[in-house]
Amino acid sequence: MPLIDPFNRTINYLRVSVTDRCNYRCGYCMPEQGVHPEGRHTEYLDFDELARIVEAFVALGVTKVRITGGEPLVRKGLTDFVGSISPLDGLQEIALSTNAHHLAKHAQPLKQAGLHRANISIDSLQPHKFNQITRGGDLKKVLQGVDAALETGLNPIKFNMVVMQGTNDDEIEAMVDYGIEKGVEVRFIETMPIGPAGMSMMDQHYPMEKILARVRAHCGTNLIPATGKSHDGPSKNFQIAGTDAKIGVISAVSQHFCESCNRVRLTARGVLALCLGQEDSVDLRQPLRQGISDDGLQQLIIDAMLKKPERHFFKENVHNIEFRQMVSLGG
Repeated sequence: MPLIDPFNRTINYLRVSVTDRCNYRCGYCMPEQGVHPEGRHTEYLDFDELARIVEAFVALGVTKVRITGGEPLVRKGLTDFVGSISPLDGLQEIALSTNAHHLAKHAQPLKQAGLHRANISIDSLQPHKFNQITRGGDLKKVLQGVDAALETGLNPIKFNMVVMQGTNDDEIEAMVDYGIEKGVEVRFIETMPIGPAGMSMMDQHYPMEKILARVRAHCGTNLIPATGKSHDGPSKNFQIAGTDAKIGVISAVSQHFCESCNRVRLTARGVLALCLGQEDSVDLRQPLRQGISDDGLQQLIIDAMLKKPERHFFKENVHNIEFRQMVSLGG
């Protein structure tokens, strides 16, 4: 039975956060001290619990799982987790969102375990600026991770760049050129007001139309809406006329995409978040640890879909709602 929400949207995409820890401290995502300065991480679901929830979702028609964080590669055992869910009948794609700092080491084992593709967060191509944005990140290691992913055959690879006015908006053109050089689609992401970190940076919001205008001017040609099989989720995608190159823009604030939302998010603590920009959620950890049956778990998920809201209200509430932290929601 497919998962259908109250607005007749089919939910076939599950984002699974395996940790809210990260070795970077990007300002729009998490506080400088991290989310657990006291060092406690004992509330996480273990990988067997996460796999059981994924199995329940796949039985209900989910075909795509994206592994997120925090930074998923900082949690030991990730490759085995991918290997445990990759044989599930009906699961067509396993993807990874990563900052790529550790990807050079893990790309080949993850590919062998069943990982199909990866999205790599990269907000600057200038080492000093990259270090500032990430509060300590190493661009050299990230670029090594990019090359390892491409060599390993994780396909397609996409770059995610959060565009921040006055910080890295001067690199839009350079990122397009780098994507063309590597044969990788670049996705530009509007800053979103999620959590105190995201809210504090909304004065740097840079909207989709300005991004597209810059790309058109740089390439000297039109942008054609992309067609064909999509791995795109919420991204609006374009082909650069006269080339094989593509770009995408995720415009959660200036032009929401809620009418086509097909996803929910599972946090590392077992909370099923039904909307990135709303508080609607259902706890799966407690029922799981109290011994819920497989049928009971599936019914709990089915019932949870009835709470999925029609849309978020980023734009309307950008100045007066404090959302949860992006790092805890898995993006």
